[in-house]
Amino acid sequence: MFITKKHLSRRTLLRGAGAAIALPLLDSMIPASTALAQTAAAPKTRLGCIYIPHGVTMDKWTPATAGRGFELTEILSPLAPVRDQICVVTGLTHAQVGPWPGEDSGGANNHNRAGAVFLSGAHPVKGNRPICGPSIDQIAAAHVGQDTPIPSIELALEQGGLNCDSGNTCAYINTLAWKSATLPLPMEHNPQVAFERLFGLGVTEEERAVRRAEARSVLDSVLGEAARFRNALPASDRRVFADYLDEVREVERRVMQVDTLMSAGVELPEPPVGVPDAIEEHLSLMFDLQVLAFKTEITRISTFMYGRELSNTIFPQSGVRESWHLASHHSNDRKNMDQYAVLNRYHVAQLTSFLEKLQATPDGDGTLLDHSLILYGSSLSDGNEHNFSPLPVLLAGGASGRLEGGRHLVFPEETPMANLLLALLHKLDVPVESIGDSTGPLEI
Repeated sequence: MFITKKHLSRRTLLRGAGAAIALPLLDSMIPASTALAQTAAAPKTRLGCIYIPHGVTMDKWTPATAGRGFELTEILSPLAPVRDQICVVTGLTHAQVGPWPGEDSGGANNHNRAGAVFLSGAHPVKGNRPICGPSIDQIAAAHVGQDTPIPSIELALEQGGLNCDSGNTCAYINTLAWKSATLPLPMEHNPQVAFERLFGLGVTEEERAVRRAEARSVLDSVLGEAARFRNALPASDRRVFADYLDEVREVERRVMQVDTLMSAGVELPEPPVGVPDAIEEHLSLMFDLQVLAFKTEITRISTFMYGRELSNTIFPQSGVRESWHLASHHSNDRKNMDQYAVLNRYHVAQLTSFLEKLQATPDGDGTLLDHSLILYGSSLSDGNEHNFSPLPVLLAGGASGRLEGGRHLVFPEETPMANLLLALLHKLDVPVESIGDSTGPLEI
């Protein structure tokens, strides 16, 4: 856009053949100073929440000094290329990972609760029916996700499983995302399925466009018959039918918004095929999908579960031959703790690759990383002890000018991590007063 000191009047008309047509609001009708302000304000903040199970080797994670100018530790050292966009947060606890009176204690039980607590700060109540609390990604999606085709995406590196012991519902260990206290959302581990959900079925954009057109025509026919059908229903059924129509209109809204985005000339890569055999390729694909989703604004909110608690995944390129869960049980042996730190560092290196891709992607007056708010961390501190304080947590991105990086933020011991979750929602202008066991938003 070219901005000069001159601008068109809002009353400018197109005249010809005895007629006059008023113009819509154009950039040229806005004074230069106002146009610059609007350009700077245009980008919307993306929220990404990334979970790692089993904690880390904390003494190789935690910087020695607070504030600015801190040295990146061994585990955090891969973040050097983006350190100015990083805030390490120390002193937080997720007390709701621990058992309530009468509930089972012990390591396996903390594992089963940890994932559900990460974004909710709420206690997963023991039983076969899920009772936890809404997570910040879904709270944000309800407030700021409705102007994108998909309010949020939920991704995972591992397929959900049935290894959930201790008399708890498997939902607690299989997902981070809770739409409400009783509605956990499934997480998709297949990159092909995730791609198709984001951009539609079909190998080429032409095929995907045909599918979207078919969806539109079906929706049009359904809505066309809706009024006549509704009038024939008894009063007791009309509320159910109205809810159904709301769901149909939501699908229609998403189809139309995807069409609008695709007509703007967004170029998509070839869709992935299934789940890659190599874990590193799979991990890279899941991060790439999040970059693509943020870039196209198909959605601005994502959650990603690096691994489930009790994960037996092995990352060959890390140099650690043991599975993730086994490596976390270091028995307080220094050699084993150092080896676990190697695995922790590897995971941070993959995170850095994701952040660098965001940083390399232009977005408005900056980059996707400038306009993102990324939370990375765990609900467990030391995987061997199964404790939940102090937690390994970091933030990345500029949150559209609302988060300053390059800092180590140290809070008093046992500060509820839910206070950080509340602060993140406030950075997104989501008007909530509390979440989970929060006592007030952190100053970050």
